[in-house]
Amino acid sequence: MGSIERIFRAYDIRGIYGEDLTGDVALDVGRAFGTYIGSGSRLVVGRDVRLSGESLQKALMEGLISTGCNVTDIGVVPTPTLYFAIVHYSEDGGVMVTASHNPPEWNGFKLCREGGFPIAEGMGMEDVKKIFFSKRFTSTSPGELNRYGEALNDYADFIMERVNIQKRLKVAVDLGNGVCSLIVPRLFKSAGVDVVAINDEPDGRFPAHKPEPTEETLKELMGVVREEGADLGIGYDGDGDRALFLDDKGRIVPTDITLTLLAEHYLKMGGGAVIYDILSSTLVEEKIRELGGKPIVSRVGRAYVLDAMKREGAVLGGETSGHLYFAEIYGFDDAVYAGLKMAEVLSKMDLKLSEFVDSTPKYPSTPVKSYQCPDELKFRVVEEITRDFREMGYNIITIDGVKVVDEDGWFLIRASNTLPQIKMKAEAKTEEKLRRLVDLAEKKIKEKMRG
Repeated sequence: MGSIERIFRAYDIRGIYGEDLTGDVALDVGRAFGTYIGSGSRLVVGRDVRLSGESLQKALMEGLISTGCNVTDIGVVPTPTLYFAIVHYSEDGGVMVTASHNPPEWNGFKLCREGGFPIAEGMGMEDVKKIFFSKRFTSTSPGELNRYGEALNDYADFIMERVNIQKRLKVAVDLGNGVCSLIVPRLFKSAGVDVVAINDEPDGRFPAHKPEPTEETLKELMGVVREEGADLGIGYDGDGDRALFLDDKGRIVPTDITLTLLAEHYLKMGGGAVIYDILSSTLVEEKIRELGGKPIVSRVGRAYVLDAMKREGAVLGGETSGHLYFAEIYGFDDAVYAGLKMAEVLSKMDLKLSEFVDSTPKYPSTPVKSYQCPDELKFRVVEEITRDFREMGYNIITIDGVKVVDEDGWFLIRASNTLPQIKMKAEAKTEEKLRRLVDLAEKKIKEKMRG
């Protein structure tokens, strides 16, 4: 198996083009997924703007068709458009050719079954992987290949029917040369928003900066927001399923505060459940309760949040990484829609976004800290840490690693799903309590890693 085995990750298949991800690998991924999902299945396939996307998509589709699947190529689209297409056109599944926010030399495949549900760890990925390496592919008469060029327009019409921006705003967007360049500026304009767009030429080399919205990559956008007097800034990732927001002062809005602002909007319309991941601030749970909503905590990861959205009939979901999920667009995470919805919420507020941010209480917290730990050890180390804290009598939550909780704070220790690391985050009501929690967590991590 060698290096190819590592392309199979918790939520997708991802590798460096020309090294562990080649046309032959893409062909076999298509054959494996086609075998898994079944001959005669109807699938949609799209890709982002990466330079390797067209050749990998062609090989993947060849593999799918060889197993008897009927494939519709919807071209270059944001990842949320692919999810939309699966449900809206009543398809049996689909594949997005993308490496999301990874550097330009990377590419990969997000596999979905019916309803746009992801193939992920514990949700079919192991089966696809087993078929891929066994080479036991379905052999049958080939399926059909069709092309449909209107998916992006159908998606745009669908989401714009659900957006109602009520006053003139100015929004600055950094499209990062990604696939959102194809659609975001025109949607904001058609919604009556003055839009200032930077890095808005699709370019799979991502010349402006890495295709991931972070404090480092959005420095140019921060300046543009201030210079233009924009009400809102939005930085998108390479494939359009994640965004970070900037307030009118050019400051990054913490993802927890973004979620509470949207929760306020949705819960005012009649309550319901809101999903948030286990890394979220206690503030999120408190705010949802205060607004009369039902707070539901989830494991980190799209597969788990989307599952909780459907199971709970939730109106809204969010992850600290910047994924936002909306019931009215089939429950999917969608940065294009999230940007428009944030503008709608702002257009109905008397406050500026910076005033809302400054008026929201915040608890002292750490960023997510990483500790190198080999893949073959990381889950065992977290299990041992969990057992120790349980035996010591701490109040713990174990849906994703171990979260140790008391009335004044918490810390979470979990194994990374994608890297040879253990990750830790802590939050408390005071700086002194935060230091004590971090010391306790780090002492235990180091003790078990020395093991």
